[in-house]
Amino acid sequence: MSHESGSGASAGGSTPQAYKVLRSDQVGRYMVASRELQAGEEIVTEMPFIVGPKACTYPLCLSCYSPWPPSPNNKRLCSRCGWPVCGEECEDALQHKDYECRVFAQASEKFNVDAALEGNNENGVPQLECIMPLRLLLESEKNVERWDKEVKDMEAHNKIRSQKTQWKSDHVNIVEYLRKRLKLDRFSEERIQTICGILEINTFEVRTAKGFGARGLYPTVAMMNHSCVSNTSHSISPIDYKMRLRTTLKIPAGGELHASYTHSLLPTMLRREHLLEGKHFACACPRCSDPTELNTHMSSLKCNKCDNGIVLPLDSLDSESTWKCTHCEFSTNGRAVQKILRIIQVDVDAAEAISGAEGADAIFERENVVKKYQSVLHPRHAFLTMLRHSLTQMYGRVDEYLLNDLPDVVLEHKVDMCRLLLQVLDVVEPGYSRIRGMTLYELHAPLLFLAKGQWNAGVIDEAGLKSKMTEVANILKEATTILTMEPADTAEGQIGLVAKESLAQLEQSVNDL
Repeated sequence: MSHESGSGASAGGSTPQAYKVLRSDQVGRYMVASRELQAGEEIVTEMPFIVGPKACTYPLCLSCYSPWPPSPNNKRLCSRCGWPVCGEECEDALQHKDYECRVFAQASEKFNVDAALEGNNENGVPQLECIMPLRLLLESEKNVERWDKEVKDMEAHNKIRSQKTQWKSDHVNIVEYLRKRLKLDRFSEERIQTICGILEINTFEVRTAKGFGARGLYPTVAMMNHSCVSNTSHSISPIDYKMRLRTTLKIPAGGELHASYTHSLLPTMLRREHLLEGKHFACACPRCSDPTELNTHMSSLKCNKCDNGIVLPLDSLDSESTWKCTHCEFSTNGRAVQKILRIIQVDVDAAEAISGAEGADAIFERENVVKKYQSVLHPRHAFLTMLRHSLTQMYGRVDEYLLNDLPDVVLEHKVDMCRLLLQVLDVVEPGYSRIRGMTLYELHAPLLFLAKGQWNAGVIDEAGLKSKMTEVANILKEATTILTMEPADTAEGQIGLVAKESLAQLEQSVNDL
């Protein structure tokens, strides 16, 4: 929004500029390193062109994106336009007051509270679908220069989208609503659909200070092409939504900068489906093209007809391809595998939906799903990896499972899970990635507890303790390096500061031995 813009990409804080933009017929604009970039180097800082609610959203405050109403007795609506806000401060926030608020007030279009709260809102509140497109249209008029230079030529895939059901619902909930109900017929149907496409394909998820989700449009960073193994990482401040993009690996001059538009811990079939549905392209990156997923086996199944066989697709870019065992004659088809994945995904999603705040259940349910499918899935399969990722963060933090309470056998279990997770992350989230930093951080504490326990029990001598503590210090050092690159106003940035203090204490203890 007008107060949020102003940092053009070239003001990226890095000198000389770290990237340049090239264009090709196949992929349009893309970014390459303009010189050799070191791992962890900042490439761009960028303010969003606009921020707003996600598509298919629950009822929320239009300024801070907190769920609305704040309490059953407080169904606060904006005194000027009659749409949901959670208080005076949110009512007067510029992103609401200077944008949709005026339009709603002029058109006397009120928010339908009953429909929003009583309806079946599995697919979100239709009336809220218009907020983000409306903000983008209004900003395109207020901020013409940046719109012309950075936004208007962004990919919208109108041709592909016009064949999909989403296009039809956008036509009703957004195009017709804006042009008829809100009397904004100065915007053509085509322009509004293009705006919907730009938002669908190019926005990034942002987290608010209270931890709620919204989305922002960052035109410069959005020029990066996708790869299922990226070499950059971005962090977005929950306070002012400023994005910082940095490298996770060393990149040679002229090397392409990649982002990942999908969750790295999904199996190939589901990542490609997600990219085709949401971003309208069929990914054929090196990871997707390799049936073993770069030897991580994140899509591989165990053969139930022989002992050590692994079942792999013959062609991982064809969802209907035959899957065949590496050791015996067993084979099956892609559709059957898809069915199995859907069934397992339901169980994984249900377990992942239980938050650590619910205590031991959160751990218990995830461990159950891991046990249930460990005879079907390769030990490093994406679903098991995803559950392990949650478990490594929960053991030691959840009630009844705090670090001091964990017996050695559970500490060892946490260590094993961290190490298995790192085998995968070293390949699919290599270098200075946030998730690798967090996993290294989770690994250091149980190793330290186990070493001290062994020393207290007389199993190892002082030299043994010193060597184990030095190993832990090295792990913690890398975790600190990665996590202190995160903005201090994010959860990971906070853990980075804690890690830095722990590292100083640990190095002192090693020296004192």
